[in-house]
Amino acid sequence: MSEASYKDAAALDRSGTWTFDEFADAVTRFHGYPAPGVLMGFHMVEAAKRRLPQGVLYDAICETSWCLPDAVQMLTPCTVGNGWLRILYLGLYAVSLFDKYTGRGVRVYLDTEKLAQWDAVADWYLKRRPKHEQRSDRVREQIRSEGHRMFSLEPIQVRADHLVKRSKGPIRVCPRCGEAYPAKHGETCRQCGGASPYENRTTVGRCAVDPPLLEPVPLENAVGRKLLHDLTCILPGESKGAAFLRGQTVTAGDLCRLQQMGRNRLYVEGPSSRPENCVHEDLAAEAFARAMAGEGTRAEGPPREGKVNILAESPGLLMVDKDRLERFNLVPDVMAASRKNFSIVDRGSVVAGTRAIPLFLSGGHFRAALALLEDGPLFSVRPMRPAKVGILVTGTEVFQGLVQDKFEAIITAKVRAYGCTPVRTIVVPDERSAIAAAIGQLLEAGSELIVTTAGLSVDPDDVTRKGLEDAGAVDMRYGAAVLPGAMTLVAHIGNVPVIGVPACALYFKTTSLDILLPRILAGVPIGREELAALGHGGLCLNCETCRFPRCPFGK
Repeated sequence: MSEASYKDAAALDRSGTWTFDEFADAVTRFHGYPAPGVLMGFHMVEAAKRRLPQGVLYDAICETSWCLPDAVQMLTPCTVGNGWLRILYLGLYAVSLFDKYTGRGVRVYLDTEKLAQWDAVADWYLKRRPKHEQRSDRVREQIRSEGHRMFSLEPIQVRADHLVKRSKGPIRVCPRCGEAYPAKHGETCRQCGGASPYENRTTVGRCAVDPPLLEPVPLENAVGRKLLHDLTCILPGESKGAAFLRGQTVTAGDLCRLQQMGRNRLYVEGPSSRPENCVHEDLAAEAFARAMAGEGTRAEGPPREGKVNILAESPGLLMVDKDRLERFNLVPDVMAASRKNFSIVDRGSVVAGTRAIPLFLSGGHFRAALALLEDGPLFSVRPMRPAKVGILVTGTEVFQGLVQDKFEAIITAKVRAYGCTPVRTIVVPDERSAIAAAIGQLLEAGSELIVTTAGLSVDPDDVTRKGLEDAGAVDMRYGAAVLPGAMTLVAHIGNVPVIGVPACALYFKTTSLDILLPRILAGVPIGREELAALGHGGLCLNCETCRFPRCPFGK
């Protein structure tokens, strides 16, 4: 909006043109009754306006959604609709008016210390009495006569990110419901993403398609006709698989076995077996799997029992787009399931599977599911690069021979398990200069990954972090939400990643190193958010028989 438009809107400013009683009458018409919170807003907005420079164009922030925003919208040109009033629900009875360009302004808040002088208002605001015991007339009279003394003011500077004018941005049509929504909300509108408050709108808009009505055929009439889907046979505790395949012709010799399987009626191909605007489960699963399979994976075919698996084409680290996988599964009548993100997988292993739930999927749901996959695959496998590893053991007691080093063997075994080659190990005392010099030597030896050990606790002699900084380490992240391994460090020097392993790895068989090492070798960025996310599943139970990585630790 242009500055001229802002000034035109500013002419709508009503504060200073109403008496309190006139405002109270207007509140009754607008709000339904003379609510004390709106009446208090009269004094608060007036006070804020008086502190602003003459002629300044301002925006407003309310820190509560109760009553106070009504006062702002009645007394100023700031409304929720035009974007000049924002409600940030902090639960505080406060309003700020500020220069819409510089962010400088004033905050007015109801002061609980001052309220002690007015018992009726204090009872109302602090809910010291049930509502039916509060003296409403006395509350309103105290606000009318003394409301201008019940609050305090403070100068404020609004953060730059709150000065950015809101914008809907690009608009797209939701593939599920057909309604328009801001594209920044994601692949579907928030209603179809699960935020709808309505119990009766689980299926909405153009996706509201009744399931197709198929006519089953009695078993004796199915002879000579082709099956419409795979028929599963389950032997409890022994096997589960397709005993009859889609398209297979039923013979008289099959009837006995079908009866043993509990099949007395069948869906077979015929004039009524191809519902309009619907997609067979096999075709849907094939389309989903092709779209989901990314680099290092492939869709396995043909479908079996309506399902298609996605396989790893090479060994590596499985990457799952968890957010989009969840949104895909919110589409009615479709599903996909995968192994945990960051799982280590072998070539040919199953990493995910997908299918349609009904035999025939409605065209609307099919299109909605595919639309969610247009932005790229859900699954990929990153190869873990066998790196040349430099190992730095820190500790004055080890350097002086007072304690035998155990770390080199532990680190060597762990990196070799991933095909890495240790190129050099250096033992140094707890001295910054020695640590920095040793890092330089490891880089000169061709290290593509540097692992440091110990020296990461709060002891005054632990200076590994300082030595790494002196050696040129940047983007250092110290501390991970993992037990054991909370004092882990990650950084890099140039394009060489560095991981600092705390001393707990001398005792515990599995630590944060076992979680992070595969990710580093796969080139997965590790920042503060990634280290924080490890907290869910980051507690090792130290089982007597360790089954890592086939356990929940780090998943």
